[in-house]
Amino acid sequence: MIGADAIIKCLEAENVQYVFGYPGVAICPFYNSILQSQIKTILIRTEQNAAHAASGMARMTGRPGVCAVTSGPGATNVITGIATAFADSIPLVCITGQVNSTLLGSDVFQEADITGAVESFVKYSYLVKNPADIPRIFKEAFYIANTGRKGPVLIDIPIDVQNAPLKSFEYPQEVSLRTYKPTVKGHAVQLKKVVRELEKAKRPLICTGGGVLLSGAKNELRAFAEKHRIPVVTTMMGIGAMPTRHPMFFGMVGNNGKPYANRAMNESDLLIMVGARVADRAVNQPDLITQNKVLVHIDVDPAEIGKNAGPTIPLVGDAKHIFQDMEKEDFSCEHEEWIRTLEEYRRTMEPKRRPNPDYVDPAAFITLLSEKMQEKAVYVADVGQNQIWSCGYHIVKDGRFFTSGGMGTMGYSIPAAMGVKLAAPERQVVAVCGDGSFQMSMMELATMKQFDIPVKIIVLRNNYLGMVREYQHYTYKDNYSVVDLTGSPNLEKIAEAYDMKYQLIRNMQGAAQAIDQFLAGDERVLMECLIDPMDLVK
Repeated sequence: MIGADAIIKCLEAENVQYVFGYPGVAICPFYNSILQSQIKTILIRTEQNAAHAASGMARMTGRPGVCAVTSGPGATNVITGIATAFADSIPLVCITGQVNSTLLGSDVFQEADITGAVESFVKYSYLVKNPADIPRIFKEAFYIANTGRKGPVLIDIPIDVQNAPLKSFEYPQEVSLRTYKPTVKGHAVQLKKVVRELEKAKRPLICTGGGVLLSGAKNELRAFAEKHRIPVVTTMMGIGAMPTRHPMFFGMVGNNGKPYANRAMNESDLLIMVGARVADRAVNQPDLITQNKVLVHIDVDPAEIGKNAGPTIPLVGDAKHIFQDMEKEDFSCEHEEWIRTLEEYRRTMEPKRRPNPDYVDPAAFITLLSEKMQEKAVYVADVGQNQIWSCGYHIVKDGRFFTSGGMGTMGYSIPAAMGVKLAAPERQVVAVCGDGSFQMSMMELATMKQFDIPVKIIVLRNNYLGMVREYQHYTYKDNYSVVDLTGSPNLEKIAEAYDMKYQLIRNMQGAAQAIDQFLAGDERVLMECLIDPMDLVK
């Protein structure tokens, strides 16, 4: 057995089913050894998308996604995907080939210090120097990636280490890391403080972030909110923690959130932030959520608590365990007047749109699409105006909603949707993007064709980088700079080139029938929707 064989043994021990990647000489021993395994390899067309696809699979399965690329430009290309996963706490194990260990630091062909380059956005990184260390390193990497605050781990392996022999192979059963002991159970005294505040509160509110979904606490959250009649709002990454039309759900908060959700945050007297970073997109004035209210901040990462807003009650722990422990506490609370107030806000404060009837209204279209999607469908939104419309108007039933929230990475939706579909082939998977973000990953239509990945893609086309154009509209009084997408390809011909079905919607007339055709069957379809170039998300 050589080092590359040992890597494959490690992946098999972790029940890895797919590896997304792009080969090169420095990772060739790995890709040669994987031929002897049942692990499936997916050739992505650019390395960044290997991490995005692995991210989609990780978010769907709850286990680390895996990607493997070569050294130099292969490794540097994957960095954006790693940073995207880090910002949203998605567990990945990223394997990079490296030049011969004896040549490290010599600036040889395709050498890049990838462990140094990714230092600020990985949970941990390894440079493997001894093939005997491979089993321990991989066991640690999978453990670190998927415990505590989840995130990507990078393993850089020189080609000579991949080719070096091992005297024996034994995959560790346990991990013991002296300096890494993530807290899972919430402190009992802090839990009781939260319960006492809930008993006193007249206007309590739970704000959930992506941490609730990452911990698998969706059902616990819903049960807790229903039993105690506590309203819930979410950050962008928390969308899907509650069904959109659940009576206790009052929308997404933040700059692009629902006005009534933000008002609920401001007027609450007890705000429980769970698995949320209190970052600027959700809370652009952190001082406001500490004024005239009790702030409880629950997070598995102690570094997040108090970073942007000082909580009254900090509580470190995993959301699933904390909701389970809180359910064991005997308490009662009553705040029906508060719920009636929020219901009135929701009824009267929904933003009024004035769409141009000559084009597709993205808000109405996304709502109609959502209503027609299957109960457990997965909606993957890209970044830009399409993301804000998706967050505001997609209806989550019993499915999932994925997007790049923390980093806001354009081109995310198509490769991530591929990872989702491979992880859950029985689910309907729809990727929604703008014409700008589509062109950042349209090369993956080849991957979808090659490996028969039936993702359905919608392109909201307005011939602009819409979100930046909108910013320039407000900030620079329509003085537009470098946002015109003139020269974009004919999408009908693009679809034909990749043997995909194609649909074009010019306005809302006939949209319902077109959506029915789009969603029928489990096959690759590209739908183009023409959007008013001057349409705004607000």
